[in-house]
Amino acid sequence: MIHSMAGGVLGDQSVHTFAKVEAEGVPCWYLAPMRVAAGQKVVVPFGREGRRVTAVVLRTEDHTAQTAPVPLSRAKSIIRVLAE
Repeated sequence: MIHSMAGGVLGDQSVHTFAKVEAEGVPCWYLAPMRVAAGQKVVVPFGREGRRVTAVVLRTEDHTAQTAPVPLSRAKSIIRVLAE
């Protein structure tokens, strides 16, 4: 278990894979529920309205909830990987 500086225990140590993608020229982080690699094209929800757009994966990283690039409660997921 990891303890916070305030004395509490940070219990969730599960690892989540995040993908940094470029969607419409904007770099964004998404949860990757499937295996993806740099260079692949994926479909992601984009913008406040969540419209589906094609994006390119720039890189992937594994993170715990405490080290995630965006809070897990706000993270959006990749919808699907496009065939090459």
